[in-house]
Amino acid sequence: MIGRIACAGAMLLAVAAPATAASRNYDGSWALSIITDRGGCDRNYDFNVQIVNGIVSHPNLVRLTGRVQPKGAVRVSVTVGDKYASGAGRLVRSSGSGRWSGYSGGSRCSGHWKAQRY
Repeated sequence: MIGRIACAGAMLLAVAAPATAASRNYDGSWALSIITDRGGCDRNYDFNVQIVNGIVSHPNLVRLTGRVQPKGAVRVSVTVGDKYASGAGRLVRSSGSGRWSGYSGGSRCSGHWKAQRY
């Protein structure tokens, strides 16, 4: 499961911009669908993240860093053990999508992600 979470977390690298009122427009609970297009990571994984003041978090992933910019651009990175993933994309009102890449042990992986606010 950790491998899945690490690959899944790739959907979103943190940017240095501070959270603004505009980036808070994306605050809330988001359901993510992570799809692996290449590599040895699990093919699909679904999980939820929270966005608060433009900062992306997950309660069980200590080393997840992410931020949403005021116009919806999002970047996230996650490290779990020897697994790492990062990704970027865009949120628009209550949905979003993007690309991710990373590795799980010696296997490189990449794919796309979709998000839906709930």
